[in-house]
Amino acid sequence: MARTPKSGPSEGKTPDTGVNRKGRAPDKAQLTQWYRDMLLIRRFEERAGQLYGMGLIGGFCHLYIGQEAIAVGMETVKKPGDQIITGYRDHGHMLAAGMDPKEVMAELTGRAGGSSKGKGGSMHMFSTEAGFYGGHGIVGAQVSLGTGLALADRYRGDGRVSFTYFGDGAANQGQVYESFNMAELWSLPVVYVIENNQYAMGTSIERSASETRLHRRGISFNIPGEEVDGMDVLAVVEAGAKAAEHARSGKGPYILEMKTYRYRGHSMSDPAKYRTKEEVDEVKKTRDPIEHLRERLEKAKVSEEDLKAIDAEVKKIVAEAAEFARTSPEPDPSELYTDVYLEAAQ
Repeated sequence: MARTPKSGPSEGKTPDTGVNRKGRAPDKAQLTQWYRDMLLIRRFEERAGQLYGMGLIGGFCHLYIGQEAIAVGMETVKKPGDQIITGYRDHGHMLAAGMDPKEVMAELTGRAGGSSKGKGGSMHMFSTEAGFYGGHGIVGAQVSLGTGLALADRYRGDGRVSFTYFGDGAANQGQVYESFNMAELWSLPVVYVIENNQYAMGTSIERSASETRLHRRGISFNIPGEEVDGMDVLAVVEAGAKAAEHARSGKGPYILEMKTYRYRGHSMSDPAKYRTKEEVDEVKKTRDPIEHLRERLEKAKVSEEDLKAIDAEVKKIVAEAAEFARTSPEPDPSELYTDVYLEAAQ
């Protein structure tokens, strides 16, 4: 595969211009759709936390509360056939990709109606129909797999892009840099999205990373990158469109460091005592992605009644998903032996 010359790395925050890459400000309908999608993730995750507390969800459960703008914003710049792959904080990405909330919630409870027939649980769900290639439980493993998806796209020449997500903790994994090297060397169409929520599993980035500006991690590989306000869906969309265009046009990989914040602990079993309640409350008060968008909607003259109607619709969807997850049957024991190996065509 012939190499394509690259421009050098860039850095700096994406300006909050409120416009997309074509120079058009999003209309009221688009803003409303983003609000609805982000609110769905928020309410879904809140209910998942409740089901976990009731003992209906076993194992680990990592909530996406606070990071909704990233999954929703990046979904906007995807095209049919593009792929998404991420780590175990994956429910928000599934919903943004269009997966049925009932199937996602049922998978959390290990029921047959789940997207992976109840055999994957919170951290291992997939939907090729939605272009979602899984949440992955091994830290950083999805980066190599997402690079492999991009390699397949490059071989096929289909113009598709692999959107590969990982966190600030995974950014220190060696396989990430092996993937960077391959992706740049072969000009692979991959956008690496680092969801930097500041604390990895439970250690602040200042204590765990010698270079805390993670968008600069690709410099030694000549991969351009930039820092983005991951709490602002408009900033996410603008930066995402730029990165996707770069990858899709044959210029190779691009790194987006989304500065974000998770409100809950690393998982449901984490009390998050490594940060103060005052710190979390300050972020909720000043940077919440949903409230930030709500303010934009109010300025766009969306009425309080319309916003309440969206909230009611979302709550109904989540309630139905929770009931489906609670009442769906458990997998038949025979399912233990299915989907283990791919049967060769006769």
